[in-house]
Amino acid sequence: MVNTTLCYIEKKRSYLMLHRTKKEHDYNHDKWIGIGGKFENGEEPRDCAVREIFEETGLVVEPGDLEYRGIVTFVDTSSQPVYTEFMHIFRTRRFEGKLKPDCDEGSLEWVPIEKLNALPHWQGDEIFLDFIAEGRTFFSLKL
Repeated sequence: MVNTTLCYIEKKRSYLMLHRTKKEHDYNHDKWIGIGGKFENGEEPRDCAVREIFEETGLVVEPGDLEYRGIVTFVDTSSQPVYTEFMHIFRTRRFEGKLKPDCDEGSLEWVPIEKLNALPHWQGDEIFLDFIAEGRTFFSLKL
């Protein structure tokens, strides 16, 4: 079982997105995704999101400024052992700092929300991005 975070940092109706192009053997290669990553030992969801945001972008977010929007459960029964991931979804409009000029996982870009679906992405992302846009207070999905 793996716990991860994914955060959508919003500014002027755009999300800061990561175009994953730099890591070798990257499951997310060439996809546009939010900012996040795997929990470290003993880490809580908000703490992981704050750390990953800083590591990947250089931006500083306070844990209380993260809106916990939902959890997505991925189950891959084709792998042995069965792979299960719990992805904790956040959004924030409050952050400080200057965006890093370089991210070791790919390129960072502010993408207008209405243009996200035109970029290479995981189909399931469309579901929870719609939930966030609709203002749902909390959701749970299994994909």
